[in-house]
Amino acid sequence: MKSDKIIIVIIIALLVALLIFLYASRSVDESYDLRIYFFNAGKADAILISKNDKYMMIDTGEQNLSKDIINYFKKNNITKLDYLIITHFDKDHVGSASKIIDSIEVDNVLQSNYPKESEYYNNYLTSLKNKNIDPITISGDYEISLSDLEIVVNGPDEIYDSNESNNSSLITTIKYKDNKYLFMGDAQNARIKDFLNNNNEEYDFLKVPYHGNYLKRLDNLLETKNIKYAVMTCSKEEGCEDETVEMLNKYNIKYYLTSDGSITVLSNGKDIKIEQ
Repeated sequence: MKSDKIIIVIIIALLVALLIFLYASRSVDESYDLRIYFFNAGKADAILISKNDKYMMIDTGEQNLSKDIINYFKKNNITKLDYLIITHFDKDHVGSASKIIDSIEVDNVLQSNYPKESEYYNNYLTSLKNKNIDPITISGDYEISLSDLEIVVNGPDEIYDSNESNNSSLITTIKYKDNKYLFMGDAQNARIKDFLNNNNEEYDFLKVPYHGNYLKRLDNLLETKNIKYAVMTCSKEEGCEDETVEMLNKYNIKYYLTSDGSITVLSNGKDIKIEQ
């Protein structure tokens, strides 16, 4: 009889311990309330940032990604984007913009200062007109907020002589408590150089510019910014260049490739964890 009571006490203690563990695990997960989702978009950018039911999207991938993005919105009950940022007007960044604008409420659109005539750009303009959205063309620093995130969208003050479209990329920085994030669009050497000349911050996370293609100035960026984690948006067919991987390894940066699947970056403002 005494042994039966001991067994019951042990079982109750184990159940209590299990409940405490499950509650603690749930609390930890819920504390990671900043979510950055990288769609598996091939060699293209489509990034959704959410915080406390506020949503911002940086680029939209190519046109054929629109169905996946819209289905993701429906599955996760996302009915409005507070901000849509189009870093520049290459088809792998603006391709799905018109479909997204057509399908969901968009409060604010921020865009590059370098128009690029194309079918995708024209569709984008048509959708903006149909929804009576007046986009904001960015040059210099433009500050916005999403929930309690501090966000700065930086646009170039000039038109570059080379790689005009890529170098016109908007660069977005996000600060959440102790963590800082840097999204470089397709910025190339001249744009990176100018950004570094005007920015002394360090960042925990980097969306590597230009899909992991080799850029000489990337070494300067990695050297000065103290990056810990990075994501490269690339395709299985083309991958990213060996020189870029070597640079990331040189600075002991843990990196992820969207060619291996979608990526979720989570943060509680102090700690960062990445799921793929």
